Amino acid sequence: MTDIAPRPTLEAVAARAGVSRATVSRVVNGAAGVREALAARVRRAVEELGYVPNQAARSLVTRRHDAVAVVVAEPEARVFADPFFALQLRGIGKELTAHDNQLVLLLTEGREDHARVGRYLAGGHVDGALVFSLHLDDPLPGLIQRAGVPTVFGGRPGWSDGRGDVVYVDSDNRGGARDAVRHLAALGRTRIAHITGPLDQTSAADRLAGYRDVMADADPALVVRGDFTPGGGEHAMRGLLARCPDLDAVFAANDLMAAGALRVLRAHGRRVPEDVAVVGFDDMLSVAEQTEPALTTVRQDIEEMGRLMARLLLCGLDGEAGAPAPGPPGSAPSGVILPTTLIRRTSA
Repeated sequence: MTDIAPRPTLEAVAARAGVSRATVSRVVNGAAGVREALAARVRRAVEELGYVPNQAARSLVTRRHDAVAVVVAEPEARVFADPFFALQLRGIGKELTAHDNQLVLLLTEGREDHARVGRYLAGGHVDGALVFSLHLDDPLPGLIQRAGVPTVFGGRPGWSDGRGDVVYVDSDNRGGARDAVRHLAALGRTRIAHITGPLDQTSAADRLAGYRDVMADADPALVVRGDFTPGGGEHAMRGLLARCPDLDAVFAANDLMAAGALRVLRAHGRRVPEDVAVVGFDDMLSVAEQTEPALTTVRQDIEEMGRLMARLLLCGLDGEAGAPAPGPPGSAPSGVILPTTLIRRTSA
C-alpha cells in the first residue's frame, strides 16, 4: 500500500516562511496588518508546500463559508430539461468561481422539500442564497426570511408586506412582450394569440400584461395558458386552432412553448410565417436556431442575469459601496431590470 503524505500544516508553512503561526493565519484568512514582504513569503510557502486551509477553522475566523446556495423552486426533471436553467446556472457558476466560492444546488421536488431547504439555509452552511423560479404561493421566501440568510432573487418578487428591501434581478418581461406583439401587428396580423406561462409566476404574468397592452380588445379565446414546456406549447396550440382557426399569429411566452406550437402548426398544414407568424421569448440559441423555421423571439440575457445575481450577493456580503444589501423578503424591492431585444428570424 502506498503511504499517503501528511497534509501540510499551518506550523509547517510558518517554519518555511520564517514567521509566526499567527502571521500565517492572518495572511491565509485575508486579514490586514501584515507587511507585504512577510505576506509574500507566506504566500510563497503556501504554494511550495501545497497547503490547503482548513475550511472549518477558517470559518471560525472569517465568519464566511465561501459557499452560496442556489435554490431552484422546480422539480429536478424540469431543471435539467430546460436550457433556461442551464444558462442561468452557468452565469451564477462563473461569477462564484471567479470569487473562489462554491455553488450548492438545492432543488424542490414538492412542498415537502421546502422545510428541508429552510433547515439547511438556517443551519449556517452557506453565506447566502440565490433563489429563482418562485411561484406566488411559494413558502420559500418566508422560510428564507426566518433563516436570516442574505438572498438575491431571480425574477421580480410577487409579495409585498412592508418588511425591508428585496434584492432581485429580472428582465423587462412586459416591455419585451409589447415589442413582440407590436412586431406581429406591424406585419399586418390581426388575430394574434398568446400562449402564457404559468400565471403564478411574475414573468408569465408580466408577459401577458405586455400582450394586453397592445391587444387590449383581443378576443379572450385567443389567450390560452401554457406551462413553459414544449408539451405545454403543443397542447395550447391545438386548443387555439380548435377555438380560433382563423388566428394568424402566435406570441408564446417562451421559446420551448413556441417550438411546440410550431410542431402543431406544421402537423395541421399551417405554413409559418405565411399563414401563422410565431414569436417566442428567451432567445435560447439551442432552441431558437433549431426550429423550422428559425424562431423570431425576444432576447433576454439569461446568463448575465445569473452572473449579476451572484455579483450582487457577493458585493452585499463584502459590504461594497453602492451594492444593495441582500435583505429578507419584503416590499420596497431593490431590483435590477435588464433590457430585452427583439431578434428577427424567419418565423415572423
